[in-house]
Amino acid sequence: MVEQRNGGNHPTATNGAAGGASGVYVIDASTLVRRLKSLYFHWREHREELWGSCNAFVVATPPPSDDLRYLKSSALNIWLLGYEFPETIMLFSDKQIHFLCSQKKASLLDVVKKLAEEAINVDVVMHVKAKNDDGLTLMDTILTSIESANSCILGHIAREAPEGKLLETWTEKMKSSRLQLRDITNGLADLFSVKETGELTNVKKAAYLTASAMKQFVVPKLEKVIDEEKKVTHSSLMDETENAIARPDTIKVKLKRENVDICYPPIFQSGGNFDLRPSASSNDDHLYYDSASVIICALGSRYNSYCANVARTFLIDSNATQSKAYQVLLKAHEAAVGVLKPGIKANDVYKAALAVVEKEAPELTSNLTKSAGTGIGLEFRESGLNLNEKNERVLKAGMVFNVSLGFQNMQTKSSKAKSQNYALLIADTVVVTATSHEVVTLLSSKAFKDIAYSFNDGEEEEDERAQVKVDSNRNRNEALYSKATLRSDNHEMSKEELRRQHQAELARQKNEETAQRLAGGTTATGNGRSSSRTSNDLIAYKNINDVPPRDLMIQVDQKNEAILIPLYGSMVPFHIATVKTVSSQADTSRNCYIRIIFNVPGTPFSSQDPNSVKNQTDIFLKEVSFRSKDPRHISEVVQQIKTLRRNVVSRESERAERASLVTQEKLVLAGNKFKPIRLTDLWIRPTFPGRGRKLPGTLEAHDNGFRYSTSRADERVDILFGNIKHAFFQPAEKEMITLLHFHLHNHIMVGNKKTKDIQFYVEVMDVVQTLGGGKRSAYDPDEIEEEQRERDRKNKINMDFQNFVNRVNDLWGQPKFKEFDLEFDQPLRELGFHGVPHKASAFIVPTSSCLVELIETPFLVVSLSEIEIVNLERVGLGQKNFDMAIVFKDFKRDVLRIDSIPSTSLDGIKEWLDTTDIKYYESRLNMNWRAILKTITDDPQNFIDEGGWEFLNLEASDSDSDGSQESDQGYEPSDVEPESESEDDGSDSASLVESDEDEDGSEEEDGSEEEEGKTWEELEREASNADREKGGESDSEEERKRRKMKAFGKSRAGPISSAPKRPKFRR
Repeated sequence: MVEQRNGGNHPTATNGAAGGASGVYVIDASTLVRRLKSLYFHWREHREELWGSCNAFVVATPPPSDDLRYLKSSALNIWLLGYEFPETIMLFSDKQIHFLCSQKKASLLDVVKKLAEEAINVDVVMHVKAKNDDGLTLMDTILTSIESANSCILGHIAREAPEGKLLETWTEKMKSSRLQLRDITNGLADLFSVKETGELTNVKKAAYLTASAMKQFVVPKLEKVIDEEKKVTHSSLMDETENAIARPDTIKVKLKRENVDICYPPIFQSGGNFDLRPSASSNDDHLYYDSASVIICALGSRYNSYCANVARTFLIDSNATQSKAYQVLLKAHEAAVGVLKPGIKANDVYKAALAVVEKEAPELTSNLTKSAGTGIGLEFRESGLNLNEKNERVLKAGMVFNVSLGFQNMQTKSSKAKSQNYALLIADTVVVTATSHEVVTLLSSKAFKDIAYSFNDGEEEEDERAQVKVDSNRNRNEALYSKATLRSDNHEMSKEELRRQHQAELARQKNEETAQRLAGGTTATGNGRSSSRTSNDLIAYKNINDVPPRDLMIQVDQKNEAILIPLYGSMVPFHIATVKTVSSQADTSRNCYIRIIFNVPGTPFSSQDPNSVKNQTDIFLKEVSFRSKDPRHISEVVQQIKTLRRNVVSRESERAERASLVTQEKLVLAGNKFKPIRLTDLWIRPTFPGRGRKLPGTLEAHDNGFRYSTSRADERVDILFGNIKHAFFQPAEKEMITLLHFHLHNHIMVGNKKTKDIQFYVEVMDVVQTLGGGKRSAYDPDEIEEEQRERDRKNKINMDFQNFVNRVNDLWGQPKFKEFDLEFDQPLRELGFHGVPHKASAFIVPTSSCLVELIETPFLVVSLSEIEIVNLERVGLGQKNFDMAIVFKDFKRDVLRIDSIPSTSLDGIKEWLDTTDIKYYESRLNMNWRAILKTITDDPQNFIDEGGWEFLNLEASDSDSDGSQESDQGYEPSDVEPESESEDDGSDSASLVESDEDEDGSEEEDGSEEEEGKTWEELEREASNADREKGGESDSEEERKRRKMKAFGKSRAGPISSAPKRPKFRR
């Protein structure tokens, strides 16, 4: 029976009638003809070097098996015919093709006769074997036919052992004949190596299924197991993952179940036992996820018999050694993938990876796997396409590779035996394109931030904090308590020290990047906005004959957008764009005055018209005033001029903004392709213009973008997927709205407003509530029912938005949208902080790629990839708030300031910045960034020579200044205050922050000079009396500040355990 496997461009086999009727299969004629030609051309062209100089070759397919196996014979069946024909012998010669098979298979193959004769002028001979026949007579007939044709060399697949009685008999017949036998494995491997478009589509679908299984099932499953500290075995994870791949709909993949399969049973390894070979298997040991542990997961799936593979390593609370090793492996893997393109040799791929390891970590060279992967397609490992150091095969467009690199037999110091041995593995499926390559398993992230997890018990952290011993003098100078922990058992560095080291490394990298960018002159040069129309373009009348005859009084010509003013007995027209202001005023004599002021060059704060600057010799009218006894007419004229001027300015402003817009492609509506994804009853920001009642609208996802429209025909906005830079989904938690927000690459028009940010939202509850009537009890049933309705409404709205987001994410996951790299991002509220980005305080929240504030307008969206550095300003003792200055890589862009951030958020912000690899500095004062950036851009070389951004390093500058002041006398520990030049100065030189122990010590030592038994209150009282006797002078400003700082220092000496606990499990 034919196995139901569909390959390449072939359609899926259609089943026959139910009730035990035999299946009916269709062989694609065009594909068969095309591939028969390719087979014979390749055989005749490369007969000597790849096909063993054979004059004929035979392919024998074994009986079906439930085991996963990859055979060249089965691959040829699927590649040529679309299905696997078990227990079938096919012999190809220059003049004939022989099939030895059962009657049922012969009837299915009958279509090949005519097609083969027309395509390659070869006769097809069918040898039908009866059910109980051993086939010896038919085999003799086939062998005799090629022996009589003087075909002395017969090619066969020597590496495949015969299975079943038919193939064993055939092998004995071949060996006993007079024919010379040669292996044709290399010829078939080269034939399969370059894939057609349909084959590549199958590979990409298999890759999408594999990466989705890793992202949608494996990663969440591992996170849940580790977070809940469950005990599961590797084999049980293998079974669950295999079921997820076999049922694509459970992982949001819309592929038919009958077309998918696994390449091999999923591999899960942990606990020190690692095997990086593809033949490895998942054992029955429990998943090990203790500190410094490593988990390796490898998945492979097939679509229409075409394979794809992905492998990821997950680090649990990794130490510095493991983290560095993974980052080196990631760089090596990216280097190997980066060189894949047509024309290079296979060994160049491995050499690129090896070069990275030798440069970054030469001690790990011996641990690197000896191959960078293999070709992949109908077979999981295609022979002849090994990416090792010896293979000099030239790569071609259409080849597909499983690029797999790993470090094996690695060791690390750990108190737990299962964490001492570890390995690392990364694998992706990569297609070689016409000019470069495409990573088709990119959906599954391998970035360090996405595979490294921190798993620490909160109580353990508190115990470790209690063991930290820090010198009291150092504690007095600490501005804020750090969340860092110190592990004394294995002598690991504290989190604060690791953060400092990481920031130092980031500073070095940032200075290098900035130096390269400034040296290359790649700083952005503005937005390229075109200038608006000049007054020369605004012409009211082309000649004097066009001026209509009017009475000698001020009149407004709405049609020609001009005002007619009587001057010396003539009506002189002025275009409305030349008018700056117009006003009217009445006096006590019932006279009314109108005053018109025009735009004149040289006027302060007036906009410069290029024509006025060009025509400096012209005479300009600055203003005119008229008196009238008709106040009603004057009022009407003023109103008409103001209205006309406002309309013209608005129109020209909109026209100028539209002229600067980037031309975009048209929205392709879904039509009959698929039903658009729809979300109804949404409000939009910015709103459409107009004085009418605002209407809600519907947001639809079409073929290449979104469309928002209301019931009004002119209220419509199209947002193309290619123009979306960031997409956000923020459900209502403590806010009154649930929203979708899009931050765009290029501006679009919403009505007559030009914007890069567009938002769609729904109010989850009434923003305005009625405040009337008497007080209602907290146990009022109506009140409880109303609150429940509000909760249900909020949950329903959030769920509707979530479903819309999930469906759009699935749409964006399709291969044609992969280049946009789109996915809805959700703000991380637990990392948020309050600040003032514009004029009002707002709650600012980080996401995985941005820093956003999406509730208050104007919106704040800052891409982390565009940030050069962050400077935390006004950070110091006694400050309740601090500021954040964000410097962008484009130095022509203004520095973004977020003011008045509470000091309690400082440590969390520093930890977030460090986690996202953003270099930050601290300063006690606000910086004049406009002058600083001008200095950098004017003389970039001097900026580079002086250390780049290190002039902001507060710790380095403090240490330098302290060293210069105290280098002569050295450090001498003493509790005695230093002598000063005068008594007044001596009091000011005391430490601003003192501990209780210091105060007690100073009391004891000064006891010989002061009266014994006096308390601080008595001494303070005596000092106050002495001040009054001297004249009642008030305390100086410096003394008040000193006492304030002293009191602040005492209040800061709180218990160390008051610091907030870290989450139990975080990424």
